[in-house]
Amino acid sequence: MTKIISVNAGSSSLKFQLFEMPQEKVLTSGIVERIGMDQGIFTIKVNGKKVSEERAIKDHGVAVQLLMEALIKHNIVSDLNEIKGIGHRMVQGGDRYDQSCVIDEEVVQVVKDASDLAPLHNPAGLVGYHAFKEVLPKAGHVAVFDTAFHQTMGPESYLYPVPMKWYRDYKVRRYGMHGTSHQYVSQRCAELMEKDISTLKMITCHLGNGASITAIDGGKCINTSMGLTPLAGVMMGTRCGDIDPAIIGYIMKKTGMSIEEVDHVLNKESGLLGVSEVSSDARDIDKACQEGHKGALLATDLYVNRIINVVGGYFAQLGGLDAIVFTGGIGENDQKIRRMVCDKLSALGVAIDHEVNAQKRGVECCLSSADSKVAVWLIPTNEELMIARDTHRLLGI
Repeated sequence: MTKIISVNAGSSSLKFQLFEMPQEKVLTSGIVERIGMDQGIFTIKVNGKKVSEERAIKDHGVAVQLLMEALIKHNIVSDLNEIKGIGHRMVQGGDRYDQSCVIDEEVVQVVKDASDLAPLHNPAGLVGYHAFKEVLPKAGHVAVFDTAFHQTMGPESYLYPVPMKWYRDYKVRRYGMHGTSHQYVSQRCAELMEKDISTLKMITCHLGNGASITAIDGGKCINTSMGLTPLAGVMMGTRCGDIDPAIIGYIMKKTGMSIEEVDHVLNKESGLLGVSEVSSDARDIDKACQEGHKGALLATDLYVNRIINVVGGYFAQLGGLDAIVFTGGIGENDQKIRRMVCDKLSALGVAIDHEVNAQKRGVECCLSSADSKVAVWLIPTNEELMIARDTHRLLGI
């Protein structure tokens, strides 16, 4: 039995799960929030109950120290040396890595070099790595990249129709995100269908505040909706998704906004929030829809339309479809969005059991009706488990 921590470090947060491997038993989980702010929040699950405290948390090093102290204090481990491995979520690995890898100085440099493509995430991932390395010097460390799963795309999918010099000199291409999630739910879907994944054509829909859709043929990604950055693809909570790029220059001329200001609007003030003018949260949007709010109704229709446009295109690229999977905060919990998407896809032979769909939230289940030509699944994602699996495998512990 080996204890492994899966870590997801954000710019001001640190999510974690401690596993006992290979049993894949979750010993504890939690999050440190508001790191670097006046009043941080540390939450850890002890015997199934959340224990929280508020205090100043100067940096990620302090956050990691708090976590280590809590593991001992609550008797989750008796000795920190029981922890043999730490798996770190790294958002952007460029085109260098097509799978997870043990972290060494070369890996650190690649993650640094790719920080321009993920300025909020890659530096935070490295800060988390260095903080854990200092506290647990004997443990092994593994980088699990969001982009790795998408490296099987062909150039017809990952290249943009811009000068090839931009690709050669600046690595401008589609990278995609949420790869760990798409990989997990596609593998799990094959298991639930009791079929060999190499025989299946799937479209996985990771729908949350950030959203991406991936076409998977035989277990390998052939296309994904996010691009050079997470701004591309389908409409999201506050991100616009794909738009006419000429809009940027047009708005700059009309308003006098800088490129940085326009970029902020497209990332933080667009999507569901921008169209509805209500909220970026799908729950708030749904409540407003029930009250007849026109902006919320329009945002919902636009959101669903963007999803089906991508799914329809991927259906054609795959040359058929065996399964659609819904995951992510919206995909797992928003019955209305799932129903609207699937009803719009009826021409592809997609049909769901509306009664089952209306009852299911956040649990594994098949949503398709008996006469559906395509299996439709709700599968909660588990990126932390994928990180733990890769860490256990690569460290050989």
